[in-house]
Formats: sequence, C-alpha cells, structure tokens
Amino acid sequence: MNRLSPKKLLNSKWTAAQPQNKEKHFIITDVETNESGEVLFCTMEAVMSKREFNVNWQDLKNSMVWHQGWK
Repeated sequence: MNRLSPKKLLNSKWTAAQPQNKEKHFIITDVETNESGEVLFCTMEAVMSKREFNVNWQDLKNSMVWHQGWK
C-alpha cells in the first residue's frame, strides 16, 4: 500500500503497474476539493500522450495498480 498525503498530490508522479495504450508514466495536474477541503478526485495526465482522466485519490494507495514516482 502506498502511503499518501492529500496535501502533496498536486504535481506528484505515478507509474502504472499494468501500462495500457503504451501509457506508463502519469502526473497529477489538478486536485478537486469540496468546501471543507476534502479531496474529491484528481486529474491525471499521461506524460507521453497528454491524455487526461479523473481518478479517485484513494485508488492511488493500491500498490497493485499504481507505484509512486516514475520507475
């Protein structure tokens, strides 16, 4: 399990454990929060293709899917 602080999500780097569409490396480009400051979701961008998608920030804790940093 990845240790993760919601305050340090923005601009953090991630590697997909099982790359799809030749996309392996990602960066968090936006973090959406509610009025009380709780993180709702993050926007990830593939480094090579620039494709963006939303991901639940809690899913990033699963080390079977995501690795913190670029490997």
